[in-house]
Amino acid sequence: MKVYITKSEATGKNIVVDDMILTTDMPTTAGSKMLDGYMSLFEAQAVTALKENGYTICGKANTGEFNLDLLGETSHFGPCEENGVLKGAAAQTVKMGDAMAAVTLEVNGSSARAAALAGLVMMKPTYGTVSRFGTIPAACSGETVCVTAADVDTVKEVLTALKGHDDKDGTSLPQEKCVLGQAMPAKKVAVAKSLLTADADTLAKVEAVKAKLIANGVEVVEIEAEQLLLAKSAWNILMSAELCNNVSKYDGVKYGYRTPNYTNIDELYTNSRTEAFGYLTKSTVLFGSETLSEANYFKVYDKAQRIRRVISEYLTAVFAEYDAILAPVCSKTEYTVEETAANKYMAYEESTYTAPSMITGIPVVVTGGVQLMGAPLSDAALLAMAETL
Repeated sequence: MKVYITKSEATGKNIVVDDMILTTDMPTTAGSKMLDGYMSLFEAQAVTALKENGYTICGKANTGEFNLDLLGETSHFGPCEENGVLKGAAAQTVKMGDAMAAVTLEVNGSSARAAALAGLVMMKPTYGTVSRFGTIPAACSGETVCVTAADVDTVKEVLTALKGHDDKDGTSLPQEKCVLGQAMPAKKVAVAKSLLTADADTLAKVEAVKAKLIANGVEVVEIEAEQLLLAKSAWNILMSAELCNNVSKYDGVKYGYRTPNYTNIDELYTNSRTEAFGYLTKSTVLFGSETLSEANYFKVYDKAQRIRRVISEYLTAVFAEYDAILAPVCSKTEYTVEETAANKYMAYEESTYTAPSMITGIPVVVTGGVQLMGAPLSDAALLAMAETL
Protein backbone atom coordinates (compact mmCIF):
# COMPACT_ATOMS: atom_id res chain seq x y z
CA MET A 1 0.00 0.00 0.00
CA LYS A 2 1.31 3.46 -0.87
CA VAL A 3 0.68 5.01 2.53
CA TYR A 4 3.63 7.34 2.92
CA ILE A 5 5.25 9.96 0.78
CA THR A 6 7.99 10.15 3.39
CA LYS A 7 8.44 8.34 6.69
CA SER A 8 10.97 9.47 9.28
CA GLU A 9 12.32 8.00 12.46
CA ALA A 10 10.21 9.29 15.31
CA THR A 11 9.71 8.77 19.01
CA GLY A 12 7.13 9.89 21.52
CA LYS A 13 3.85 11.45 20.43
CA ASN A 14 3.87 10.66 16.72
CA ILE A 15 1.65 12.56 14.29
CA VAL A 16 1.35 11.94 10.56
CA VAL A 17 0.39 14.92 8.39
CA ASP A 18 -0.97 14.60 4.91
CA ASP A 19 0.67 15.69 1.68
CA MET A 20 -1.22 19.02 1.59
CA ILE A 21 0.57 20.36 4.69
CA LEU A 22 3.97 22.03 4.23
CA THR A 23 7.04 20.69 6.01
CA THR A 24 10.66 21.80 5.59
CA ASP A 25 12.30 18.41 6.16
CA MET A 26 10.04 16.29 3.92
CA PRO A 27 8.59 16.86 0.43
CA THR A 28 5.07 18.27 0.03
CA THR A 29 3.54 17.30 -3.29
CA ALA A 30 -0.27 17.48 -2.92
CA GLY A 31 -0.30 14.05 -4.55
CA SER A 32 0.58 15.69 -7.88
CA LYS A 33 3.31 15.20 -10.45
CA MET A 34 3.35 18.99 -10.64
CA LEU A 35 4.97 19.19 -7.19
CA ASP A 36 6.89 15.91 -7.17
CA GLY A 37 9.89 16.38 -4.86
CA TYR A 38 8.95 19.93 -3.84
CA MET A 39 10.63 21.04 -0.60
CA SER A 40 9.07 24.02 1.16
CA LEU A 41 11.17 26.80 2.70
CA PHE A 42 8.71 27.15 5.59
CA GLU A 43 6.36 24.88 7.50
CA ALA A 44 2.64 25.07 8.14
CA GLN A 45 1.42 26.72 11.32
CA ALA A 46 -0.24 23.40 12.20
CA VAL A 47 3.18 21.68 12.13
CA THR A 48 4.72 24.44 14.25
CA ALA A 49 1.89 24.18 16.78
CA LEU A 50 2.29 20.40 17.03
CA LYS A 51 6.04 20.64 17.59
CA GLU A 52 5.60 23.35 20.23
CA ASN A 53 3.25 21.04 22.10
CA GLY A 54 5.68 18.13 22.16
CA TYR A 55 4.50 16.15 19.13
CA THR A 56 6.75 14.62 16.48
CA ILE A 57 5.91 14.54 12.78
CA CYS A 58 6.60 10.90 11.89
CA GLY A 59 5.77 11.08 8.20
CA LYS A 60 3.77 12.50 5.31
CA ALA A 61 0.71 10.53 4.21
CA ASN A 62 -0.18 10.03 0.57
CA THR A 63 -3.17 11.99 -0.77
CA GLY A 64 -5.17 12.22 -3.94
CA GLU A 65 -4.20 15.12 -6.19
CA PHE A 66 -5.08 18.29 -4.24
CA ASN A 67 -7.37 16.13 -2.06
CA LEU A 68 -10.21 16.45 -4.56
CA ASP A 69 -10.92 12.76 -4.95
CA LEU A 70 -12.72 10.02 -3.05
CA LEU A 71 -9.95 8.27 -1.08
CA GLY A 72 -6.62 9.15 -2.65
CA GLU A 73 -7.09 7.20 -5.88
CA THR A 74 -5.74 10.07 -8.05
CA SER A 75 -2.36 10.32 -6.32
CA HIS A 76 0.62 10.60 -8.66
CA PHE A 77 2.28 7.99 -6.45
CA GLY A 78 -0.57 5.51 -6.74
CA PRO A 79 -3.53 4.81 -4.44
CA CYS A 80 -3.41 3.44 -0.92
CA GLU A 81 -5.33 0.20 -1.36
CA GLU A 82 -5.56 -3.30 0.03
CA ASN A 83 -6.78 -6.12 -2.23
CA GLY A 84 -8.28 -3.54 -4.55
CA VAL A 85 -10.18 -1.72 -1.76
CA LEU A 86 -9.25 1.96 -1.30
CA LYS A 87 -7.95 3.13 2.07
CA GLY A 88 -7.34 6.70 3.16
CA ALA A 89 -3.57 6.80 3.72
CA ALA A 90 -3.55 9.10 6.76
CA ALA A 91 -6.37 7.17 8.44
CA GLN A 92 -4.65 3.89 7.62
CA THR A 93 -1.48 5.13 9.32
CA VAL A 94 -3.45 5.69 12.52
CA LYS A 95 -5.25 2.36 12.22
CA MET A 96 -1.93 0.53 11.78
CA GLY A 97 -0.62 2.19 14.96
CA ASP A 98 2.21 4.09 13.27
CA ALA A 99 0.83 7.41 14.55
CA MET A 100 -1.41 8.45 17.42
CA ALA A 101 -3.26 10.85 15.13
CA ALA A 102 -3.36 12.22 11.60
CA VAL A 103 -3.63 15.91 10.73
CA THR A 104 -5.07 16.44 7.27
CA LEU A 105 -6.53 19.14 5.04
CA GLU A 106 -10.17 18.36 4.30
CA VAL A 107 -11.13 19.66 0.84
CA ASN A 108 -13.85 17.41 -0.56
CA GLY A 109 -14.72 14.91 2.16
CA SER A 110 -11.86 12.42 1.76
CA SER A 111 -10.72 12.70 5.40
CA ALA A 112 -14.24 12.13 6.73
CA ARG A 113 -14.82 9.17 4.41
CA ALA A 114 -11.47 7.60 5.31
CA ALA A 115 -12.16 7.89 9.05
CA ALA A 116 -15.67 6.50 8.72
CA LEU A 117 -14.56 3.50 6.68
CA ALA A 118 -11.63 2.80 9.02
CA GLY A 119 -13.78 2.96 12.16
CA LEU A 120 -11.89 5.98 13.53
CA VAL A 121 -12.87 9.32 15.03
CA MET A 122 -12.38 12.46 12.93
CA MET A 123 -13.03 16.07 13.86
CA LYS A 124 -13.40 18.82 11.28
CA PRO A 125 -13.40 21.91 13.49
CA THR A 126 -15.28 25.13 12.87
CA TYR A 127 -13.78 26.98 9.90
CA GLY A 128 -11.25 29.54 11.10
CA THR A 129 -10.41 27.96 14.47
CA VAL A 130 -7.30 26.16 13.13
CA SER A 131 -4.81 28.05 10.97
CA ARG A 132 -4.57 27.10 7.29
CA PHE A 133 -1.26 28.94 6.89
CA GLY A 134 1.21 26.64 5.18
CA THR A 135 -1.35 24.34 3.57
CA ILE A 136 -1.51 23.97 -0.20
CA PRO A 137 -4.62 25.91 -1.20
CA ALA A 138 -7.32 24.17 -3.19
CA ALA A 139 -10.76 25.44 -2.12
CA CYS A 140 -9.95 28.12 0.44
CA SER A 141 -13.48 29.08 1.45
CA GLY A 142 -14.21 25.64 2.90
CA GLU A 143 -11.04 23.57 3.33
CA THR A 144 -10.17 22.91 6.96
CA VAL A 145 -7.31 21.30 8.89
CA CYS A 146 -8.77 18.34 10.76
CA VAL A 147 -7.71 15.55 13.14
CA THR A 148 -8.23 11.77 12.92
CA ALA A 149 -7.47 9.35 15.76
CA ALA A 150 -8.62 6.09 17.30
CA ASP A 151 -10.54 7.74 20.15
CA VAL A 152 -12.15 11.01 21.15
CA ASP A 153 -9.62 11.89 23.87
CA THR A 154 -6.74 11.82 21.38
CA VAL A 155 -8.65 13.93 18.88
CA LYS A 156 -9.43 16.42 21.61
CA GLU A 157 -5.80 16.52 22.78
CA VAL A 158 -4.36 17.13 19.31
CA LEU A 159 -7.10 19.58 18.34
CA THR A 160 -6.40 21.61 21.48
CA ALA A 161 -2.78 21.94 20.36
CA LEU A 162 -3.82 23.07 16.88
CA LYS A 163 -6.59 25.52 17.72
CA GLY A 164 -5.76 29.19 18.01
CA HIS A 165 -5.75 32.54 16.24
CA ASP A 166 -3.03 33.07 13.64
CA ASP A 167 -2.27 36.50 12.16
CA LYS A 168 -0.78 34.77 9.11
CA ASP A 169 -4.20 33.35 8.18
CA GLY A 170 -6.69 36.00 7.06
CA THR A 171 -9.63 33.70 7.83
CA SER A 172 -8.48 32.91 11.39
CA LEU A 173 -11.05 33.66 14.11
CA PRO A 174 -10.26 35.62 17.29
CA GLN A 175 -8.50 33.61 20.00
CA GLU A 176 -11.52 33.54 22.32
CA LYS A 177 -13.52 31.70 19.64
CA CYS A 178 -10.76 29.16 18.99
CA VAL A 179 -10.73 27.68 22.50
CA LEU A 180 -12.30 24.21 22.64
CA GLY A 181 -14.02 24.88 25.98
CA GLN A 182 -16.64 22.89 27.85
CA ALA A 183 -19.88 21.49 26.49
CA MET A 184 -23.42 21.07 27.78
CA PRO A 185 -24.93 17.58 27.37
CA ALA A 186 -26.84 17.09 24.13
CA LYS A 187 -30.63 17.00 24.47
CA LYS A 188 -31.97 16.85 20.94
CA VAL A 189 -30.49 15.53 17.69
CA ALA A 190 -31.99 15.65 14.19
CA VAL A 191 -31.61 12.89 11.59
CA ALA A 192 -31.39 14.28 8.04
CA LYS A 193 -33.84 12.08 6.08
CA SER A 194 -32.73 13.58 2.76
CA LEU A 195 -29.25 12.12 3.30
CA LEU A 196 -30.43 8.60 4.17
CA THR A 197 -29.64 7.39 0.66
CA ALA A 198 -26.76 5.07 1.54
CA ASP A 199 -26.59 1.26 1.39
CA ALA A 200 -28.09 -1.00 4.06
CA ASP A 201 -24.86 -1.43 6.03
CA THR A 202 -24.29 2.31 6.26
CA LEU A 203 -27.91 2.98 7.27
CA ALA A 204 -27.52 0.31 9.95
CA LYS A 205 -24.66 2.37 11.40
CA VAL A 206 -26.93 5.43 11.48
CA GLU A 207 -29.58 3.39 13.30
CA ALA A 208 -26.99 2.08 15.78
CA VAL A 209 -25.83 5.59 16.65
CA LYS A 210 -29.44 6.76 16.83
CA ALA A 211 -30.22 3.96 19.31
CA LYS A 212 -27.20 4.86 21.48
CA LEU A 213 -28.22 8.49 21.59
CA ILE A 214 -31.74 7.54 22.66
CA ALA A 215 -30.34 5.17 25.29
CA ASN A 216 -28.36 8.11 26.70
CA GLY A 217 -31.45 10.26 27.06
CA VAL A 218 -31.13 12.25 23.83
CA GLU A 219 -34.31 12.97 21.88
CA VAL A 220 -33.82 11.99 18.22
CA VAL A 221 -36.14 13.45 15.59
CA GLU A 222 -36.17 12.87 11.84
CA ILE A 223 -36.36 16.01 9.69
CA GLU A 224 -36.61 16.27 5.91
CA ALA A 225 -33.59 18.61 5.49
CA GLU A 226 -34.04 18.77 1.71
CA GLN A 227 -32.07 22.03 1.61
CA LEU A 228 -28.93 20.04 2.36
CA LEU A 229 -29.20 18.36 -1.04
CA LEU A 230 -28.45 21.72 -2.66
CA ALA A 231 -24.98 21.74 -1.15
CA LYS A 232 -23.44 19.18 -3.50
CA SER A 233 -23.87 21.14 -6.72
CA ALA A 234 -23.06 24.46 -5.08
CA TRP A 235 -19.88 23.16 -3.43
CA ASN A 236 -18.72 21.46 -6.63
CA ILE A 237 -19.09 24.81 -8.42
CA LEU A 238 -17.33 26.87 -5.75
CA MET A 239 -14.58 24.30 -5.20
CA SER A 240 -13.87 24.12 -8.94
CA ALA A 241 -13.75 27.89 -9.29
CA GLU A 242 -11.40 28.28 -6.34
CA LEU A 243 -9.14 25.44 -7.46
CA CYS A 244 -8.93 27.01 -10.93
CA ASN A 245 -7.50 30.17 -9.36
CA ASN A 246 -5.28 28.39 -6.85
CA VAL A 247 -3.48 26.17 -9.35
CA SER A 248 -2.94 28.95 -11.90
CA LYS A 249 0.51 29.56 -10.37
CA TYR A 250 1.70 26.10 -11.44
CA ASP A 251 2.92 27.08 -14.90
CA GLY A 252 6.33 25.42 -15.16
CA VAL A 253 8.24 28.67 -14.66
CA LYS A 254 9.08 29.40 -11.01
CA TYR A 255 8.73 25.95 -9.42
CA GLY A 256 7.06 22.63 -9.97
CA TYR A 257 7.18 20.38 -13.02
CA ARG A 258 8.51 21.88 -16.26
CA THR A 259 7.93 20.12 -19.56
CA PRO A 260 10.96 19.48 -21.79
CA ASN A 261 8.64 19.79 -24.81
CA TYR A 262 8.27 23.47 -25.66
CA THR A 263 9.53 26.07 -28.11
CA ASN A 264 7.68 29.14 -26.77
CA ILE A 265 6.08 30.38 -23.55
CA ASP A 266 2.57 29.24 -24.49
CA GLU A 267 3.78 25.70 -25.08
CA LEU A 268 5.68 25.80 -21.79
CA TYR A 269 2.53 26.68 -19.86
CA THR A 270 0.23 24.33 -21.75
CA ASN A 271 2.49 21.28 -21.89
CA SER A 272 3.67 21.59 -18.29
CA ARG A 273 0.12 21.65 -16.98
CA THR A 274 -1.11 19.00 -19.43
CA GLU A 275 1.67 16.57 -18.51
CA ALA A 276 1.67 17.22 -14.75
CA PHE A 277 -2.01 17.42 -13.78
CA GLY A 278 -4.21 14.34 -13.52
CA TYR A 279 -7.58 13.84 -15.20
CA LEU A 280 -9.75 14.93 -12.27
CA THR A 281 -7.71 18.07 -11.63
CA LYS A 282 -7.82 19.03 -15.31
CA SER A 283 -11.57 18.49 -15.41
CA THR A 284 -12.05 20.57 -12.27
CA VAL A 285 -9.88 23.41 -13.59
CA LEU A 286 -11.76 23.46 -16.91
CA PHE A 287 -15.11 23.46 -15.14
CA GLY A 288 -13.93 26.18 -12.76
CA SER A 289 -12.71 28.32 -15.64
CA GLU A 290 -16.06 27.97 -17.40
CA THR A 291 -17.86 28.76 -14.14
CA LEU A 292 -15.91 32.01 -13.75
CA SER A 293 -16.33 33.07 -17.38
CA GLU A 294 -18.20 36.26 -18.16
CA ALA A 295 -21.10 34.27 -19.58
CA ASN A 296 -21.52 32.07 -16.50
CA TYR A 297 -20.30 34.08 -13.52
CA PHE A 298 -23.69 35.36 -12.37
CA LYS A 299 -25.87 32.45 -13.45
CA VAL A 300 -23.52 29.78 -12.03
CA TYR A 301 -20.87 31.04 -9.59
CA ASP A 302 -22.94 33.83 -8.06
CA LYS A 303 -25.94 31.52 -7.74
CA ALA A 304 -23.78 28.96 -5.91
CA GLN A 305 -22.77 31.66 -3.43
CA ARG A 306 -26.43 32.51 -2.90
CA ILE A 307 -27.20 28.82 -2.28
CA ARG A 308 -24.38 28.81 0.28
CA ARG A 309 -26.20 31.57 2.15
CA VAL A 310 -29.54 29.74 1.91
CA ILE A 311 -28.01 26.58 3.39
CA SER A 312 -26.28 28.54 6.16
CA GLU A 313 -29.53 30.25 7.10
CA TYR A 314 -31.36 26.92 7.07
CA LEU A 315 -28.75 25.32 9.34
CA THR A 316 -28.91 28.27 11.71
CA ALA A 317 -32.65 27.62 12.08
CA VAL A 318 -32.09 23.87 12.59
CA PHE A 319 -29.39 24.38 15.23
CA ALA A 320 -31.63 26.77 17.13
CA GLU A 321 -33.77 23.71 17.89
CA TYR A 322 -31.33 20.77 17.69
CA ASP A 323 -27.86 20.19 19.11
CA ALA A 324 -26.62 18.27 16.05
CA ILE A 325 -27.61 16.66 12.75
CA LEU A 326 -26.94 12.95 12.29
CA ALA A 327 -26.23 11.67 8.77
CA PRO A 328 -24.12 9.17 6.81
CA VAL A 329 -20.63 10.22 5.66
CA CYS A 330 -20.73 8.21 2.43
CA SER A 331 -23.07 5.92 0.52
CA LYS A 332 -21.32 2.59 1.14
CA THR A 333 -18.84 0.81 3.39
CA GLU A 334 -16.04 0.31 0.86
CA TYR A 335 -14.87 1.61 -2.51
CA THR A 336 -12.65 -0.19 -4.97
CA VAL A 337 -9.95 1.00 -7.35
CA GLU A 338 -12.00 -0.53 -10.16
CA GLU A 339 -15.08 1.53 -9.26
CA THR A 340 -13.22 4.83 -9.18
CA ALA A 341 -11.48 4.01 -12.47
CA ALA A 342 -14.88 3.43 -14.09
CA ASN A 343 -16.39 6.59 -12.58
CA LYS A 344 -13.75 9.29 -12.23
CA TYR A 345 -16.27 11.75 -10.79
CA MET A 346 -17.45 9.52 -7.95
CA ALA A 347 -16.00 11.93 -5.37
CA TYR A 348 -18.23 14.71 -6.67
CA GLU A 349 -21.27 12.46 -6.37
CA GLU A 350 -20.32 11.33 -2.87
CA SER A 351 -19.97 14.94 -1.71
CA THR A 352 -23.74 14.83 -1.21
CA TYR A 353 -22.96 13.89 2.40
CA THR A 354 -19.95 16.11 3.10
CA ALA A 355 -20.74 19.24 1.09
CA PRO A 356 -23.21 20.73 3.64
CA SER A 357 -20.42 21.13 6.20
CA MET A 358 -17.76 22.11 3.64
CA ILE A 359 -19.81 24.90 2.11
CA THR A 360 -20.87 26.39 5.45
CA GLY A 361 -17.76 25.79 7.58
CA ILE A 362 -19.68 24.11 10.40
CA PRO A 363 -17.89 21.53 12.58
CA VAL A 364 -18.30 17.79 12.09
CA VAL A 365 -17.33 14.78 14.14
CA VAL A 366 -17.16 11.36 12.51
CA THR A 367 -17.70 8.42 14.86
CA GLY A 368 -19.25 4.98 14.54
CA GLY A 369 -19.01 5.30 10.76
CA VAL A 370 -21.43 8.26 10.64
CA GLN A 371 -21.22 12.02 11.12
CA LEU A 372 -22.65 14.54 13.54
CA MET A 373 -22.81 18.11 12.24
CA GLY A 374 -23.10 20.99 14.68
CA ALA A 375 -23.53 24.72 14.83
CA PRO A 376 -20.45 26.95 14.40
CA LEU A 377 -18.18 26.75 17.48
CA SER A 378 -20.01 23.68 18.85
CA ASP A 379 -16.84 21.57 18.49
CA ALA A 380 -16.70 20.66 22.17
CA ALA A 381 -20.36 19.60 22.20
CA LEU A 382 -19.83 17.33 19.19
CA LEU A 383 -16.79 15.70 20.80
CA ALA A 384 -18.80 15.18 23.99
CA MET A 385 -21.50 13.40 21.96
CA ALA A 386 -18.87 11.28 20.25
CA GLU A 387 -17.42 10.39 23.65
CA THR A 388 -20.85 9.29 24.84
CA LEU A 389 -21.21 7.11 21.76
